[in-house]
Amino acid sequence: MKMRAVSQSVFGGPEVLEMVEVDRPAPGAGEVLVKVHAVAVNPADWKLRSGLIPRLGQPPFTLGCDVSGVVEATGPGAEKFEAGDEVFGMLLSRAGAYAEYVVLAQDSLARKPKSFDHVHAAALPVAALTAWQGLAKLRSGERVLIHAAAGGVGHLAVQFARERGATVIGTARAIKHDFLRGLGADELIDYTTEDFTAIEPVDLVLDLVGGDVADRSIKLIKPGGTFVDALGSEHLAGEPGYFRLFVESNGDELAKIAELVDAGTVKVHVERVLPLDEVAEAHRLVESGRTTGKIVLTV
Repeated sequence: MKMRAVSQSVFGGPEVLEMVEVDRPAPGAGEVLVKVHAVAVNPADWKLRSGLIPRLGQPPFTLGCDVSGVVEATGPGAEKFEAGDEVFGMLLSRAGAYAEYVVLAQDSLARKPKSFDHVHAAALPVAALTAWQGLAKLRSGERVLIHAAAGGVGHLAVQFARERGATVIGTARAIKHDFLRGLGADELIDYTTEDFTAIEPVDLVLDLVGGDVADRSIKLIKPGGTFVDALGSEHLAGEPGYFRLFVESNGDELAKIAELVDAGTVKVHVERVLPLDEVAEAHRLVESGRTTGKIVLTV
């Protein structure tokens, strides 16, 4: 059977993305075939598309790691879900979610939050797991600095940190401060006009920016504190408190996040929804670095 998918034959700008017809995948042992309803676009997607990150090898390939949809079929030994279940999850080692159907390991999936539609569920996995795992060492009463706090990962990290009882400090443009206060941020810094290094030392920094921001931020952690590098500032490895975060697909953690969502503790902001045919425009928006929350494609 055939299906539609977005592919690219060369590295390049958003214009290299094209709709093609390919064979529908079949689930193997421990895998689940999902009929895709929505897929989020992440910053890593445009970096993979352009060749900046060579993780998928040479084209052709199909991008997309975040997915929400309905179980179509299960492979041998895949007993956690059955046909008709609404699920969401993250493809880690391989992409491929910009398509009508996708195969995922059952352990990378969780049941979709009941209170979310597929669009908002698709916005969660990569961003939520990055925030969740990046804040793993954060404890109640501690102070955390979250860079790019209004972005896809950042605005979820603000809510997770608040839920854990931490004092939340975020950097973002002033126009986004009201949005972040509404999510529970305690202190906000406009990085275009203010020096974030003037704050008191913090227990944890979640760096979602890199570059010079990382170099200055690692000096802000208290003795015994943690600097979480989510961008790849490996030149800081060896500095006290440095931790390189590599997000891992985890269905159990997604299930816990879904519980927080259904309890009303956590929400995800979707800035724009586009059909899969407009994937190039979605990439342009994400690549601009100016989006608040997430961009989602409907399939």
